[in-house]
Amino acid sequence: MNKILFSAVSKKFVMALAGLFLLVFLPVHLGINLMLLRSDPEPFNNAAHFMATFPLVKVVEILLFLAIIIHITYGLILQIQNWLSRPVGYSVRNRSETSAFSRFMIWTGGSVLIFLVIHFFNFYFIKLGIVEGDPENFYSVAYQLFNVTGYVILYWVCFLLLGLHLYHALQSAFQTLGLSNGFWTPVIKVISLLYAIAIPVGFAIIPLVIWLFK
Repeated sequence: MNKILFSAVSKKFVMALAGLFLLVFLPVHLGINLMLLRSDPEPFNNAAHFMATFPLVKVVEILLFLAIIIHITYGLILQIQNWLSRPVGYSVRNRSETSAFSRFMIWTGGSVLIFLVIHFFNFYFIKLGIVEGDPENFYSVAYQLFNVTGYVILYWVCFLLLGLHLYHALQSAFQTLGLSNGFWTPVIKVISLLYAIAIPVGFAIIPLVIWLFK
């Protein structure tokens, strides 16, 4: 039983479910962030207040943190196990053995984690009172950050890397869950590509518009 529960296949399965749960949240977060493009700060601030105070959202927030921890932990464990199983690199790599996206998943994932930490400091820790700021006016906080050129560039780079991570992650997750055959594989590839473009581009447009026009 322990071998089944803690096998690599089980870890991949749990990691896939946690990752898909996180991917469901991204469009919601993007929808709220798009309110930053409105000149009236009230809709965004009201949405942020709702997300911070509504009891059901608080439960979802806990589940999100658990999903992040599980996804990162299992991802690291599986990557380390993979490295240990191949202590000596191949002199010639077979291109069909693994895609470039797969080989660099750990690094693109690491960049996303770094951005998450920065994001927590700039927003979530303000809500908790750990970092100075007005939790009732995140609209102003976002505008201050998006008027800093260095932060905007970092934001773009991180979402570019997130897009690369998402493209392979979606395909890998559905394959782990058993949706890999002649019909579903091409469909999942198209969905993965569209999602991996739409989400990062949606997020990237927001600081661009604020930086240039607001």
